[in-house]
Amino acid sequence: MAETAIDYGAVFKALPGMVALLTPELVYADVNEEFVRASGRSRDQLIGKYLFDVFPDNPNDPAATGMRNLEASLYRVLATGERDTMALQRYDVEDPERPGEWQKRYWSPVNAPLLASDGKVVLILHRVEEVTELIRARGGSPGNRGSRGSVLEAELYTRARELQELNERLRQAHSREREVALALQKAMLPAPRQVRNHPAAVRYRPAVGALNVCGDWYDLVDLVGGDRIGVAVGDVVGHGLPAAGVMGQLRSALSAASRVAAGPAQALDVLGRYAHVIDGAESATAVTTFIDCDRHVITYSSAGHPPPVLVHADGRTEFLDQATDTPLDARPIPRPQTETTFTPGATLVLYTDGLIERRGEDIDKGLERLADALHDHRDQDPETLADTVLSELLPPGGATDDTALIIVRL
Repeated sequence: MAETAIDYGAVFKALPGMVALLTPELVYADVNEEFVRASGRSRDQLIGKYLFDVFPDNPNDPAATGMRNLEASLYRVLATGERDTMALQRYDVEDPERPGEWQKRYWSPVNAPLLASDGKVVLILHRVEEVTELIRARGGSPGNRGSRGSVLEAELYTRARELQELNERLRQAHSREREVALALQKAMLPAPRQVRNHPAAVRYRPAVGALNVCGDWYDLVDLVGGDRIGVAVGDVVGHGLPAAGVMGQLRSALSAASRVAAGPAQALDVLGRYAHVIDGAESATAVTTFIDCDRHVITYSSAGHPPPVLVHADGRTEFLDQATDTPLDARPIPRPQTETTFTPGATLVLYTDGLIERRGEDIDKGLERLADALHDHRDQDPETLADTVLSELLPPGGATDDTALIIVRL
């Protein structure tokens, strides 16, 4: 039997229930037939129009929150790339046939992302179910006010509103914890500076609209014995204040170990033993490089971390991936290390996985994007190059994981 082609455009228009597609600017891109019918607006009144121009809050109700709640939900979808199911909302709608007259309406909205191959939200699927009659029925006619059905419906609505208020309080509490954690992390990470006579740039970008922040770190240290420097990055699994605390301990321990270790593998050995006694350091990763600028040699070792990139003076990019081992707390025996050479003018780039990982995408594609960006802009100074890399690799609305980046010109 021949396979039947499916007209998804026709399917969308015929979907039961009100469904609209919104752009990231919250402009109607398309609506199905039920949305047109139930909203009382024509397609011309919807397509290409800003959502809240078409459906503003009731100006006669100073306590109206429908528009604010819906806007917050849509921006959460854009920031996280995840579906957001809202509690029941009262959202009054102006009568299309009687301008200035507003109808009390109740809705149950769900907002879901439509993602491009790079994980970017390109459209929001906005589905709403009108429950106005259900809410009105909770009072019912005089003979039915005490019915069990009306009581249950009223209870459902009340509990939904309580849940929404609880969620809002939790979001506010998370926002306060996030601010404190970011302030703590900023205080513990070293400020951008030049190491010896080598220009360096560092960047930290927290995740947008997500809990997983404050686990990424970086470090630059002067090593004894000639023109030698150590450069490292790491990533702690977790978020908020606990992750910031663990991050600070691991960064400080590696910074101290690097100053006395014979090489990066030994420094990671010491750090791994330390990670075993720190709650919250499970599965933490790190990579460290010892750079001898007199000999033009980089010695490196990685504990489960994405590989650094060496951009040679001739534009060739080399991933330092020949000494990669398990995360810090997984291996108490000596770790591997290896060397590579460079010529003056080369650029060393270390980063955390938030820079290259995308939901549903193989990590190799992220590594290719990074290598291409570094090759194309290799002539930029480290500060400019850091901004360029973040601009090209991070989603416009921000990543869902925090990102650390360090660039050193050798």
